[in-house]
Amino acid sequence: MFKYFPILLLFIIACSKTKDMAVKDVPSSLKYPKTAEGNVIDTYFDTKVADPYRWLEDDRSKETDAWVDAQNKVTFDYLNKIPFRAAYKARLEKLWNYEKFSAPFKEGAYTYFYKNNGLQNQFVLWREKSGTEPEIFLDPNTFSKGGTTSLAGINFSKDGSKVAYQISEGGSDWRKVIIMDAVNKTILEDTLYDVKFSGLSWKGNDGFYYSSYDKPKGSELSAKTDQHKLYYHKLGTKQKEDKVIFGEDIKRRYVGGSVSDDDRYLFISAANATSGNELYMIDLTDPNAKMVTIQDNFNSDSDVIDNEGTKLYIITNVNAPNKKVVTVDAGNPGVEHWKDFIPETENVLNIGTGCGYFYAQYMKDALSLVKQYDYNGKLVRDIQLPGVGTASIGGAKKTEKEIFYSFTNYITPGSIYKFDPTSGVSSVYIKPNIDFDPSKYESKQVFYTSKDGTKVPMIITHKKGIKMDGNNPTILYGYGGFNVSLTPAFSISNAVWLEQGGIYAVPNLRGGGEYGKKWHVAGTQLQKQNVFDDFIAAGEYLIKNKYTSSATLAISGGSNGGLLVGACLTQRPDLFKVALPAVGVLDMLRYHTFTAGAGWAFDYGTAEQNKEMFQYLKKYSPVHNVKKGVSYPATLVTTADHDDRVVPAHSYKFIAELQKNHAGSNPVLIRIDKSAGHGAGKPTSKTIEEATDRYCFVLYNMGKSFINPTTK
Repeated sequence: MFKYFPILLLFIIACSKTKDMAVKDVPSSLKYPKTAEGNVIDTYFDTKVADPYRWLEDDRSKETDAWVDAQNKVTFDYLNKIPFRAAYKARLEKLWNYEKFSAPFKEGAYTYFYKNNGLQNQFVLWREKSGTEPEIFLDPNTFSKGGTTSLAGINFSKDGSKVAYQISEGGSDWRKVIIMDAVNKTILEDTLYDVKFSGLSWKGNDGFYYSSYDKPKGSELSAKTDQHKLYYHKLGTKQKEDKVIFGEDIKRRYVGGSVSDDDRYLFISAANATSGNELYMIDLTDPNAKMVTIQDNFNSDSDVIDNEGTKLYIITNVNAPNKKVVTVDAGNPGVEHWKDFIPETENVLNIGTGCGYFYAQYMKDALSLVKQYDYNGKLVRDIQLPGVGTASIGGAKKTEKEIFYSFTNYITPGSIYKFDPTSGVSSVYIKPNIDFDPSKYESKQVFYTSKDGTKVPMIITHKKGIKMDGNNPTILYGYGGFNVSLTPAFSISNAVWLEQGGIYAVPNLRGGGEYGKKWHVAGTQLQKQNVFDDFIAAGEYLIKNKYTSSATLAISGGSNGGLLVGACLTQRPDLFKVALPAVGVLDMLRYHTFTAGAGWAFDYGTAEQNKEMFQYLKKYSPVHNVKKGVSYPATLVTTADHDDRVVPAHSYKFIAELQKNHAGSNPVLIRIDKSAGHGAGKPTSKTIEEATDRYCFVLYNMGKSFINPTTK
């Protein structure tokens, strides 16, 4: 969609005009589309709750489609009038336009790697054989016009001769699986359809396991899906003949299967929520083998990471909130027989394998520490990382002699390092050539106090030498849920923001996984308000310490982070100037009725659970807490019409309430992307467009202008 040649011209035109364009160029009052109100009323424990915008849940109706078009027209009319929008986009494109590579990985006789030339909509999968030139193996940019179909997963057979890869169309979680001869790149058989939330795990070279739901009645983008099944597909057979391995008689919402590297065992994880899983195994060497239980409840999270013969290695948080690795014999694998292998520490553990070693990756205050262990549990060494930030290592086969890891932080573009596990020496493998100088910026970690006295860490990034005068444009970004940890990572979009003198602050809120299971649980269900309090306290810290002020503070977050932003802007509209809730969970009384939303109940609870839970949810649900006559921050809600993870009806209802009740002059708008989903696989062109609009919206509503860094 974008071409490189107009960039210089756009810079010249935009920079010659920006200083002369004031706020008056964009209208301060907007005429929003009228959103019809219905008379739907739900009753929860004798409490009646009106849902006037229920009709917007129908993503297939002409009325909803017309409403989307009307909202987008108002939004883009507004955005198009921001005087520096073209210049900002041009700078973002220019900074984005550098070669990006993944770490290489070996399959069969080939070494594979992903590469993006700069502005390609999707990464291309390349391969090379010793002594030959690299060749393109799969180019997702050819899958569809505009790059809206993405490569959503790929798995090779054990000898690398065959491959099965998933594609996502328009960002949907529903996938197609294509099976190919990996050597000559010919399609082997019919495409598999309607695969969702699935890995692909090969058994030898003859077939693979995958997971999916029955196609729901009604809209495939919003209808409830809650019975996940594990299937086995044997090559040469039709999909309708695929055997259900797990989930036919036992109803579980999330089921996955993985085959051990030696093809000896199938391990099955089954769960009803995003936290806690059962764990089973089947001995694939015995055709009459029955499924054996390893863990029979949802009270903890456990996964088999490897085996040596009958010795299983399991990562778990059973009696270890920060996780540990245990071993057990497959002949008697119950929890009562587990033995500590890498014991729990004060820091949260993740584990990787490769080259015959384990790589224990710890988080200490959201920063990486890595230790190397052998298969006897002996500590080999602490791996020296290239700096303070986030490292990710693991994934090489046992027979490999070298392994690769990535390293990044908020001011360091992601680089790939090669690690020799024998000598312990790391060396740079790929370092990006990007027009950004990290030496001009700094990141520092602070600890602030939340409402209830809890200490919360936050990393603040900005240009060196900025004045702490309370006038710096600042984005406060958060998530706070589902045991997700926000560790430092470079973002091209944020780099442009930092160039503008912006501050980027990321607190590690409760509900996340930065301090293990206890930290996660402290931000769930009847303790969810802790997350919002942590975020609000972060904003107050930034203001108190003169980083920014309420007039120059924006909050941002996506998905569960969209809920965070929605709840905080309704609870403390006075604290923030701009709010950017993206693909947010915003109707807390009905989230569990859409797609796989019921599985989020561990974190949220549900309105039907009990009266106390209903009242708690209703008290903070963003859709239900927009008050008439309140002046809310300038708000740009973003969502997509193909989001079948967090359906766009959440965002539709929320903006309808804001536009009806908002009393101030700040714009409250919604930007609805077409042919896009929750975010994964979004083409570069759409990503740049959305980032441009979000950051320009922030700067403009703070009364700031774009500063061209190349003309200073």
